[in-house]
Amino acid sequence: VFFDKFVDFQNSTFGLNNLKVYLHNRYIILSYIYMKLFSILFIPFLGTLLGSATVFFLKKEINDKLQKLLLGFASGVMVAASVWSLLIPSIEESESMGKLAWMPAALGIALGMAFLFLLDMIIPHLHPASSTPDGRPNSRLKKTTMLVLAVTLHNIPEGMAVGVVAAGFLNPTGDISFQSALALALGIAIQNFPEGSIISLPLKSSGGSKGKAFLYGTLSGIVEPIAAILTILLSQLITNLLPYFLSFAAGAMLFVVVEELIPEASSGSHSNNGTLGFGAGFIIMMILDVMLG
Repeated sequence: VFFDKFVDFQNSTFGLNNLKVYLHNRYIILSYIYMKLFSILFIPFLGTLLGSATVFFLKKEINDKLQKLLLGFASGVMVAASVWSLLIPSIEESESMGKLAWMPAALGIALGMAFLFLLDMIIPHLHPASSTPDGRPNSRLKKTTMLVLAVTLHNIPEGMAVGVVAAGFLNPTGDISFQSALALALGIAIQNFPEGSIISLPLKSSGGSKGKAFLYGTLSGIVEPIAAILTILLSQLITNLLPYFLSFAAGAMLFVVVEELIPEASSGSHSNNGTLGFGAGFIIMMILDVMLG
């Protein structure tokens, strides 16, 4: 493209001055696009960072009632994001397939859930409310490390979801706008805030320093922008498979909700708090997507 433009400008009346104007405008446009992309990728991580920082302000762990409310809230956000930000765009992107437009969404959900199931079976991790680790048995990892890995597993599909909508935004022929991608990023950032608190506060209460607890909580969220960037790179290489990537991320998120978040929010007493939190999270994410998307 640059060579063609250079030849055009050389043959034009304005010559190199016109080329300089073109390159300057091109630089401004690309800078604007990359600034938007940066905000989409790192807003969710900012939610985890701020949530982990609560370790410096709160003296005690989050009580059981509030924790179940927050877990339910995170579940509601993820389910709504899976439907409005991922599955519906996946089906819309497949409209050219006619009556088979459901196929990419269905296949992607199945593959996404299978992928997270495999990770759940392989990676040793420990949930805050549990004393028995899941995943690969006989692991010599410390309890704190397995707690971080549990939240990291939650964050992988969230990063994939942000990455795939960002890829859709970058695709000039796609139907995903910057506002839609931003709505998903904001929704995930909101539900990442309590996740950061849930991982950092128990680490401090178990005898760790505030700085170490903050670091572990923050590191659990760094996987999101990494997963998002890898997803963008993959989807840019295979642009025709964008509907599959969208539904794959949705399937991975739904697996986390059904396998991890809802059982934790519903176990024991105060399960109604988890249900109320789910409703609030679902409604807020729906409003964000409809208003911004």
